[in-house]
Amino acid sequence: MRTELDELNWAGNYRYGAPVIHRPGSVQEAQELVAGAPNIRALGSRHSFNSIADSAGALLSLEALDPAITIDPAARTVTVSGGTRYGTLAEELERNGFALPNLASLPHISIAGAISTATHGSGDRNGNLATSVAELELIGADGNLRRLRRGDPDFDGSVVALGALGIVTQVTLDIEPTFSVRQDVFEALSWEQVLADIDAVTGSAYSVSLFTDWQGETVAQSWLKSRGYDGGVPNAAYSAGFYGGSPALRAMHPLPGFSGEDCTQQLGVPGPWSERLAHFRMAFTPSSGAELQSEYFVARENATEAIAAIRGLSEHITPLLQVSEIRTIAADQLWLSPAYGQATVGLHFTWKPEQAAVEKVLPLMEERLAPLGARPHWGKLFQADAAALAPLYPRFADFISLAERVDPEHKFRNSFLESKVFGG
Repeated sequence: MRTELDELNWAGNYRYGAPVIHRPGSVQEAQELVAGAPNIRALGSRHSFNSIADSAGALLSLEALDPAITIDPAARTVTVSGGTRYGTLAEELERNGFALPNLASLPHISIAGAISTATHGSGDRNGNLATSVAELELIGADGNLRRLRRGDPDFDGSVVALGALGIVTQVTLDIEPTFSVRQDVFEALSWEQVLADIDAVTGSAYSVSLFTDWQGETVAQSWLKSRGYDGGVPNAAYSAGFYGGSPALRAMHPLPGFSGEDCTQQLGVPGPWSERLAHFRMAFTPSSGAELQSEYFVARENATEAIAAIRGLSEHITPLLQVSEIRTIAADQLWLSPAYGQATVGLHFTWKPEQAAVEKVLPLMEERLAPLGARPHWGKLFQADAAALAPLYPRFADFISLAERVDPEHKFRNSFLESKVFGG
């Protein structure tokens, strides 16, 4: 199906410039569209905050395709259409006794879009969502299907590929037996205690998130997702407090003044991974137009220095901020992943919808974080261009060579990629 496009992204801060969007009903139809288009890109669930998903020609959405979820219990993998949302996949896996090792904050994002931008959850030993990819199927510039498996020469450069190598139609992910998770929230942690041993803080649960506005002497909230609890005796440390914080006595929302009803179950009540690892419930539809986002990643050993740098900018940041989240991500070998080659701390910023003001403070933040080699999230607001980004990724030049080889006519490029990757 072909429709004229005059639509905004999820946050409402970006209007797509592509004149048309295609919603094919089959992979074959998608192949024909790609083969006949001079310029085309995939459009996922629109949870990017910049122009990464736009096109000077056409956009192609896979939302009309059947999820076609196929579980292979022996191989412990699941194969699914790239346009499927993580929440949809998680529910089906749980029904069949399986699990993904990790989920992002929102279960509403598309699988192909998330892995293409190295979107992540949290946990010292948990890689970003792209690290679960065992196999990819994508439509190349000639309209033919290409398949890449873990271990193939181009695989590590093709998973986090920003849409530059083709349209990802199908993904095979590693899975494992289902597991339970309990989620505990603590309020008003001491920054002094947290920074005295931040590795112990982030290693205290399967997934740990710290929420702050960067001012004052306390961290507003910590969310701890602990794996394997089945309703037995609660963790004694949680009952006693957590780095100066007190246990929350009601369901919490990361944003001050918002109801926790839309968030996944807390208060230490155990339940399936599919209903705990994300911060928000699948049944909750995120609001539109209420926020902007940025995120920067630094090596784990630079965490306290990066936090100090941002706290030092609180007079500029806090007035524009809704909330910030600090999370950890395990190292990987995916060329354009912000966690390439290093265990990572992510500093996430949920801004008020004041883009002009936010864009004025981003260069200041990037200047302060530059000595720490901070890498931005590809799908969120940042200022750095290709010249600044290239030195941060050891395989940056290899990715450019791969893109030139598989898309010599630049069918999948756009202004974002020319500015941020190819340096045009």
